[in-house]
Amino acid sequence: MNTGSIADVAGILVGHHHRLDDDASLGSGWACGTTVIVAPPGTVGAVDVRGGAPGSRETDLLDPANSVRHVDAVVLTGGSAYGLAAADGVMTWLEEQGRGVAMDGGVVPIVPAAVIFDLPVGGWACRPTAEFGYAAASSAGAEVAVGTVGAGVGARAAVLKGGVGTASITLESGVTVGAIVVVNSAGNVVDPATGLPWMSHLVAEFGLVAPPAEQIAALAALDKESSPLNTTIAVVATDAALSPAGCRRFAVAAQDGLAHTIRPAHTPLDGDTVFALATGALELQPDPDTPASMAPETKPLAAIGAAGADCLARAVLVAVFGARSAAGVPTYREVVPGAFGVGA
Repeated sequence: MNTGSIADVAGILVGHHHRLDDDASLGSGWACGTTVIVAPPGTVGAVDVRGGAPGSRETDLLDPANSVRHVDAVVLTGGSAYGLAAADGVMTWLEEQGRGVAMDGGVVPIVPAAVIFDLPVGGWACRPTAEFGYAAASSAGAEVAVGTVGAGVGARAAVLKGGVGTASITLESGVTVGAIVVVNSAGNVVDPATGLPWMSHLVAEFGLVAPPAEQIAALAALDKESSPLNTTIAVVATDAALSPAGCRRFAVAAQDGLAHTIRPAHTPLDGDTVFALATGALELQPDPDTPASMAPETKPLAAIGAAGADCLARAVLVAVFGARSAAGVPTYREVVPGAFGVGA
């Protein structure tokens, strides 16, 4: 099992751009950014939206019933609906690379996007622009920074600092699945009663231990300040060849990873959204026992979707554990250091 990054899916590149004032206090100054996932040519895209208040762009285009099959990049950004402007800069960069749907006289890059609501963390007028998107796309590479970077700079995970996280898994079939997430959740990523993640097997995987009672009490005291106006957005990717409908099913299954590690998730006040990308580099071998009435990709797709959920769950914890304090929002490591065996 590989728990590296979404860039372990060959051809997927990630870039970040942000602005963070070192002396910014909560509610003033710059604390926002943009993360761009650039896909290789011919990548199939899909989306699953479960939050009741999403901020997004080009999601209707990803309906399997519609005409455009391929995605050039996905934008995850801060700035609420204002931050969707970052996608304009990504389109400009892609156009310069000759990427997009060929039209009479040029190309039109396909760039779906989703936003988090982080405006109260920084200054209300300090939000990503097209320049943020262009800079993030231009910096895209195989090394994926995590924590307080890109779209995660202004993110919160309930009362703790959120951020960007990533993970990957390689299945026995040889298929690679990866995830990248911006955790800006209203719900908790750890159980306030124990100070540890909700899923017990992830406690062991991340080498955590039960923190002392006083640190659990400090976390519970902070929990009273939680705000419901939040959203978690993510991209899952695979090198498997999936149909548009199969890619949509991949997104649906993978989004369960948020519910596994964030409580509550998918509320009327958040915009929880997961994009899925399938690069098509690896042809799936259909299960010989698949009934003729089912698509050949059905059984392999079930394993890919389950891996997507597992990957996304791990990425959520990577984001929160890797975050550093910004704009006055404390980190998990600062509030519950005993979970890492420090100050216990």
